[in-house]
Amino acid sequence: MTSLSKNLRSSVRQAINSNGRRIGLLGGSFNPAHEGHIHISKEAMKHLKLDTIWWVVSPQNPLKESKEMAPFTERLNHAKKIAQDPRILVTDIEDRISTRFTIDSIKIIQRSFLEKKFVWIMGADNLIQIPQWKNWRELFSTVPIVIFDRAPYSVKALSGKAAQVFSKSRLPPKYVRELSNFKPPAWTFIRMPLHPATATEIRRSSTSSIKVEKV
Repeated sequence: MTSLSKNLRSSVRQAINSNGRRIGLLGGSFNPAHEGHIHISKEAMKHLKLDTIWWVVSPQNPLKESKEMAPFTERLNHAKKIAQDPRILVTDIEDRISTRFTIDSIKIIQRSFLEKKFVWIMGADNLIQIPQWKNWRELFSTVPIVIFDRAPYSVKALSGKAAQVFSKSRLPPKYVRELSNFKPPAWTFIRMPLHPATATEIRRSSTSSIKVEKV
């Protein structure tokens, strides 16, 4: 994927109408979106001086069975309903460009918005499983990454394969606010107040995978 067609670049830019130069990307199934996603988004904006957070809703998580997932349109619409902060933009960009893997999506987004600086946001649980992702080492070398504390996964995550492989690229807390300015590989870990909401808990307590009005 060395270049983008004008049509593809246009499609990506049409999908996202966002001001601001420093952008956080929060990807996932959002199955369903909940207050925990809003919490981590606000923490990212606060700690990293980000202007906006884009929620990148995945049509299908490659690591999950499709039967575990609510339909994409339902997940997308629910995410839009719950994301009331004007600084949080819910996107269908992966569906538009037909990507299933994070590394592919990030490359296309970066090349479509050359004027913006991006940071990939994820929880400690994803740092544990990221070696299962497509071209995960390349991902670290493509975009700065911020990892947020998520008990009880953090200890295992920080001693896991990805953290060890890129140990020399981890930034100390004093550089967190400038993470988007660092050339990757560059990542940092942020401790934050825990939020009780998790998608798993919501699915267990709801008779419908998406019909959740408040959490």
